Amino acid sequence: MKDIKKNYAFIDAQNVHLGILEFGWKIDWKKFRIWLRNKFGIEKALLFIGYNKGNESLYAFLQHAGFVCIFKPTLAYKDGTVKGNCDAELVLHSAAIEFENYNKAVIVSGDGDFACLIEFLQERKKLEMLVVPNENKYSALLKRFNTPEKKFILFLNRERVKIEYVTP
Repeated sequence: MKDIKKNYAFIDAQNVHLGILEFGWKIDWKKFRIWLRNKFGIEKALLFIGYNKGNESLYAFLQHAGFVCIFKPTLAYKDGTVKGNCDAELVLHSAAIEFENYNKAVIVSGDGDFACLIEFLQERKKLEMLVVPNENKYSALLKRFNTPEKKFILFLNRERVKIEYVTP
């Protein structure tokens, strides 16, 4: 187990949930929080998630599991879809609000919108790892961060035995 190193995780909850679900299994968020602490020395795990009225028990569970939930109000569209894009909040917290508070960042998402953030963190030697939920479906904009010199991408789907939700 790694010691706590004042590293922070910035997690795109929807990207993780949907990315793992495509493999036919669900993530156990409590196990995932422990895995982050053990693997990367994560002291604080910020989970960026859309807020939907009625999901309060989920949010309470996530907070009890050790996540700091950063909520984004959601918008319901006429076709029934609900959107709560948290990308700007994740970038703001990792590159500005929390930047001086952590040694290294772990970004958890396969969304190419974060390519500029990854580059920003790398240039400042603040990136520990980019954790991509689904190795079969992530942005080509992120692939350049796995170089022969330094592998900056870890695929979360390969960690199934450590983080899968198993029905009791």
